[in-house]
Order: sequence, then structure tokens, then C-alpha cells
Amino acid sequence: MVARVFIDGEAGTTGLQIRERLAARRDLELLSIPDHLRKDLSARADLLNAADVAILCLPDDAAKESVSLITSDTTRVIDASTAYRVAEGWDYGFAEMAKDQGAKIAASKRVSNPGCWPQGLIALTRPLIEAGLLPADLPLTYNGISGYSGGGKSMIADYEAAGAGANTFAPYALTFNHKHLPEMTAYSGLTKAPLFTPSVGNYYKGMLTAIPLQLSALPKVPTGAELHAAIADHFAAIKDGFVEVAPLADTGSSKDLNPEAHNGTNTLRLHVFANDARAQAVLIAVYDNLGKGASGAAVQNLNLMLGVDAATSLAA
Repeated sequence: MVARVFIDGEAGTTGLQIRERLAARRDLELLSIPDHLRKDLSARADLLNAADVAILCLPDDAAKESVSLITSDTTRVIDASTAYRVAEGWDYGFAEMAKDQGAKIAASKRVSNPGCWPQGLIALTRPLIEAGLLPADLPLTYNGISGYSGGGKSMIADYEAAGAGANTFAPYALTFNHKHLPEMTAYSGLTKAPLFTPSVGNYYKGMLTAIPLQLSALPKVPTGAELHAAIADHFAAIKDGFVEVAPLADTGSSKDLNPEAHNGTNTLRLHVFANDARAQAVLIAVYDNLGKGASGAAVQNLNLMLGVDAATSLAA
């Protein structure tokens, strides 16, 4: 059976990426709205209600408007905005987050696609909190760098207009009230939001995020091997996942620590660096902010909801 999919907001960065990934699929019929009708509520409502799955690639308020237009009880939704990421009745679309998360997504009618930044934090901290190696109330610092495509069309235009003169490393969200903090806190297992300092670089896509740990501040100090084992064991138990765990690092650097290393794939690769004598560690995640961080995750969720191979249309 061919599933009808409508990407509401297909002209945006994430929407274009999703459509490109799905274009060659014979098991899907991609519904599309003419340019001149994109703001026509009646036309959008018709397509939303005709779809088996609607993928919303819109700002928060527009996504809420689209959901309100759905009256069909057969239309399932994947929302890529932040509007429903911690909302009751919505399942969080990070399939590798927990052993049963993929099954929840597969059965869901309402899936909130995760943000790019939260996935690195959740993947690195949730297994450690569940294993009792980190306390849930630990004050965490989370930082990293992403390509400028993460800022959407306006940031892409600004960076490309500036060319070589664009800022090579630009921290932002320095009021420490980033819109991703609620989902970071809700799904990591933390009881309070981390100190989050994101940055954008002068390159198109790809991200690297890091969590430095002063382990000596903990009542029971875990070793690097214990941290690595807990993370590796968690993701080894996830069937058909796209999260990889690098071997425990025995060097002070790695060529894999390149924010663009996994561009064009749905891979999220995790690294653990530790100095047991100093009781210090750094946990690092590398992935494509437009892949696993956005459109790749949406396609993975779509595949789960349609009951097809999770890797369909996705490069590992």
C-alpha cells in the first residue's frame, strides 16, 4: 500500500531535505501544495487531512495551526518544530533514547521530532543517569558548534553573503534560555536544565557537542571505562539504531572529532575521553544537524510509523 505523505513547509531547509530523501520512494505518494496556496488554510487543511502522515516543517505557531486543521482521525503527524516536544500526548522522536522508544514512535499518531542540540546531550547523559554513574541533579555544562544551516534560511543567507568574512565561531543564546532546554531536561533525566552555550561556525552543516565533567565532585567517582561501558551498553541494546559509540579513547585527540565527519548520514557518533588520575572526562557527540539532527530523524520516524526498514532513504 502506498502511503500519502504531506510535508507542510517543504520549501524550508528541513522540508527540502526531507523531500529530497523521500523523492525516489515507490512506497510513498508525496502530496504537495502549489506555491500560491501555501498560506491558504483551506488548501492546507485538505492536504493535511488527505495525508496518512503529515510532516510539519514550520515555525511553532504555524505548526500549531496545522495541527488544529487536522480533523481526520487517520492522519498521523511528525512535527519538526519545538511546539510539542514536551507536550502531553506526543511521543518524542529520538528512537534510540530508550529500548521501547522506537516501538512508541511506531504506534504513535503524534510524534515530535527532536531538536538537533538536545540529541547529543540526551544520548550522552541519559544512559549514565540511568546507570547511577551521574546524579540527576548534577549541574551540567553543555556546549558545541553547529553549521550555519541550523539557523534556517535567514542565517544561511547572512553567512553566504558574508563569505570568508563571516564569523568563524559565534557563541549565541547567551541569556541561557535557549528554546531546547525543556526537552534537554525532560528526556536526559536531569532534574535541572544544563548551562548550555551553543555556537555557530562558518560552514554549512555538521555539529560537535561536548559535556565536560569534573568527576571528583561526585560522591562516587566513576572511571572512564565505566562511563564508556554504560553508554555503549545502552546503545548496543537498541535494534536498528543509528547511534554509534567510538572505542574508549586512549589518545588526547582524534581525527573523528570533526563536526562535518558524518554529514549526509543519519549517524550520531559518541566519544568518551577521560583522565582517571585527574577524575575528569569529556563526552562528545558528532552528527549532521540536518541529518540525525533534523531531516534524517524525521525520515527515521516516518519509517518506524509506516513499518518499513528504519534505514530506508537514510545513509548510515
